[in-house]
Amino acid sequence: MSRTLQHKLLTGLDLAVATLNLPLTREQLERLAVELTPSVAAMVAERDATIAELEPVPYTVAASHDSDGERIVREFAGCRLSIDPDVAEDAPAALLGLELQSRQSADVRALDVRGATSLVVTVHPRTERSWQWWIDHFDARPCTPDQPCCTTVIGHHGDIEVELRGDGVPDLPGLADRSAARLGQMMAGHPW
Repeated sequence: MSRTLQHKLLTGLDLAVATLNLPLTREQLERLAVELTPSVAAMVAERDATIAELEPVPYTVAASHDSDGERIVREFAGCRLSIDPDVAEDAPAALLGLELQSRQSADVRALDVRGATSLVVTVHPRTERSWQWWIDHFDARPCTPDQPCCTTVIGHHGDIEVELRGDGVPDLPGLADRSAARLGQMMAGHPW
C-alpha cells in the first residue's frame, strides 16, 4: 500500500468530515483511510488504464537506408515511407507521404516517393467501401467492367500523380462476388 495515497485519502476524508460535520474521531478517519486505500488504488489504476487506451500509441520514427544504401526509409505506426534520395524531403510528394503516414490510418501499409510529384500508396482496405473511398480520395480512374477487381489505379492529389495499390482488393466481400458474376456473363456466350 502506498503511504502517499493513504495521506491523500486521509486529507480528503478530513475535509469531507469537516464539511459534512460528521461525528468521526481522528482514529476512525485514519482507520478508514487505511481500509479504503486498496480500493482507491484499484480505481486509480483502472482510470489510468482507461486513459492509456485512449491516448495515441507511442511510436518511434526510424530513419535508415535500405540495403542498397540509397533510399531513405521511415517506419511509423506500421507504415513504411520510402523516399528516393534524389527527392527533397519538402517536395510535394514527400510532404503528402508524410501526411498520409502521420494520420495512422490502418489501411495505409506503404508509401513510396519516387519523384517530387510521384507517389505510390499501398493500402489494405477492409471493405469495398473503403477501397472506393481511396479511389475517390485520389480521383483515380475507377475499375472498369472488364477489370472489376483491379488492384492498381492511377489518380492524383493536386499536382501529385498517385499510383494507388490495393492489397487484398480482389478478396473483398461483395467485390469478388460481382467480379465472378461479370466473368460468368462474359463466359456464357463463349463457345467453350
